[in-house]
Amino acid sequence: MVHVGMGLSCSRLEWCLVDEGGERVERGVAAPDGDGLAGLAARVARDYGLMVVRAAIESRNGARFVHDTLERCGWDVEVADAVKVKGLAPLACQTDKIDAWVLAELSRRELVPAIWLRSFELRAERERARWRLFLVRERFSLKHRVHAQLMAFGHRCPVSDLFARQGRELLERLEFPQPWRDGVLAAVTMIDDLDRQVVEIDRELKALGVDHRYIPLLMTAPGIAWVLGSTIAAEIGEVTRSARPGSCAAPPAWVPASTRPRARTGAVSSPTPAPNTCAGR
Repeated sequence: MVHVGMGLSCSRLEWCLVDEGGERVERGVAAPDGDGLAGLAARVARDYGLMVVRAAIESRNGARFVHDTLERCGWDVEVADAVKVKGLAPLACQTDKIDAWVLAELSRRELVPAIWLRSFELRAERERARWRLFLVRERFSLKHRVHAQLMAFGHRCPVSDLFARQGRELLERLEFPQPWRDGVLAAVTMIDDLDRQVVEIDRELKALGVDHRYIPLLMTAPGIAWVLGSTIAAEIGEVTRSARPGSCAAPPAWVPASTRPRARTGAVSSPTPAPNTCAGR
């Protein structure tokens, strides 16, 4: 078995390979794209034969792509929590080259603070829901800007919906100086385009969420429609429960003792003592 630590930057991937004895065997640089990662996996397989390759990479943008690509090449890759890695080696993690060596050593000692990675399907579902939220925020910002331009030049809005048919006819009649008029018309065009994109994403979410077992339960809450229910269901993923009803798993070791639930015993807790008072009061 060999262990590979990887330090990822925007344009390069520093890697360090150590054996089971902790000796640094080789280090190098690869491109963080599909061809570069496939070439790295092929090189390790050519030089070291049919050996188990365990790798670790620090969590950052692009680390999941490296994880998925090398997993398809047969590697066992873990994505390490960046904050916890800094806590384990606060003086060493200064450059990508040293990062790679530290992660390789943590992999060899089985001390990688790995994070849980969601499946590709769940990540795609979340991305679709988050992109819809982004488009809705941008549409709201453009509508607010158009209303602000009306107030800036003394125009009233007698219609309830400025972007319905009557409101658009009103915008065509109102006089704005340049370049504010062009800005208002461009904002209306962008709002129409965002409306089309949101409707298309709604259609996709409705098709994907037909069989989602959480959506009917979420829609029973007041104010939650199917779109919001689909977004919440994508964010929470799959909820697992303990094997025995009523049982509770032990809290992790890092949870402070003061915040842990008290064990149920027959003893009655003592009342809170009265606060100390001054003798002269």
